[in-house]
Amino acid sequence: MQKIKSTQWLLANVLALSAPLGMAAQDEVSADQVVTAIEGVFGVTPGERRNHIKGTCALGEFVGSPEAAHYSRSTLFSGKPIPVVARLSLAGGNPKAPDTAKSPRGMALEFKLPKNNLQHITMLNIPIFGAMQPRTFLDLMIASKPDPATGKPDPEKIKAFKATHADSLAQADYMAKNNPSASYSSSSFWGIHTFKFINMDNKTTMVRWQFVPQDGEKRLTDDELKSLPPNFLEQALIDRTKKWPARWDMMVSIGEPGDTEDNPTIAWPDTRKQIKAGTLTISSAMPQKGAECEKINFDPLVMSDGIETTNDPILQFRSQAYAVSFSKRLGGN
Repeated sequence: MQKIKSTQWLLANVLALSAPLGMAAQDEVSADQVVTAIEGVFGVTPGERRNHIKGTCALGEFVGSPEAAHYSRSTLFSGKPIPVVARLSLAGGNPKAPDTAKSPRGMALEFKLPKNNLQHITMLNIPIFGAMQPRTFLDLMIASKPDPATGKPDPEKIKAFKATHADSLAQADYMAKNNPSASYSSSSFWGIHTFKFINMDNKTTMVRWQFVPQDGEKRLTDDELKSLPPNFLEQALIDRTKKWPARWDMMVSIGEPGDTEDNPTIAWPDTRKQIKAGTLTISSAMPQKGAECEKINFDPLVMSDGIETTNDPILQFRSQAYAVSFSKRLGGN
């Protein structure tokens, strides 16, 4: 029983990134260090992503709301249909990871705005992240590297990591208490980080967002986690979109003084004012090989005028590691 709990904890933490991280941080953690550490845990599948390797492509559109336009001047909220390329995925670098794994799922979106502008949004199906600083994630990867003799991480190294990295514990607790969603279309996805909306009057508002499924949220039962086949999420989404579209409402929480702007391990209170910023419609889905999403680098710092980043070290850290991973896979490595 202890081994099972340890494995679940490891999955909840090791696989919880929305993508590889990386930018030289205060403690001199580099993009290459982090990507190399991820490769040390999962190995390398040439030409593929280092994290969130198992995924499904999808196409659709987004229509923003007039209420959101009061807070942000981004053309994302023009009210006109915006074409979207999406990728739904499982965390980690194992292309054969079972869909029943108690690990995060991701939703990455590329919005094709007018005049060849882009907006990227990358999210997880959990509301908080497992690291406040890049060093925490790097240390977890180092601790999680499999022992050649056993093929598994050294339990003592994992124990030592947990004892010295308190910023990883809240996410692990959430994952332990919440089974993954039953399907992509019945899952919420959170932006994790704090962002800035800037309106036409240059007024800045701190925000966080969540994409809420119109299907309602449904999680797998403990029995389903044991009995379902290893691959069901992709085909379920493909079959669903052949019948009718899947939709999510973009709900934006408005920050208040004192809300954290740079710590993704802390969730904002549920009492924050929320607005419906628009609706995402996914009308078709397909295997990722050769599809439009496969070659996209969903860099979360690709933003349109009217939306900006904060100084969250994890958010800022991600962009260069995306680039490192992207260059490796484009080069066939």
